[in-house]
Amino acid sequence: MDISEIRALSDADLEAQLIDAKQELWKIRFDLATRQEKNYSRLPATRKRIARILTVMTERQHAADLEAAYAGGATGGATDGADADDAEKAS
Repeated sequence: MDISEIRALSDADLEAQLIDAKQELWKIRFDLATRQEKNYSRLPATRKRIARILTVMTERQHAADLEAAYAGGATGGATDGADADDAEKAS
């Protein structure tokens, strides 16, 4: 699965794909350990698939955090109450 295909998935689909990939990874490891699997290249391919899914999930989480920070009124300045204290002293 290509990264562009993964980015096109919804959050619920990403969760389902992650669960499927982790189960597949476990099965591949089990089959390799019991000598039922001969194709070792499936192991790194499945790990890369999991990493791609986790990358997209992390990107979306960071984007949501940034959006929430901007929507919450974060100005980037320090708001420790010093301005309110200065205003009281001036009056």
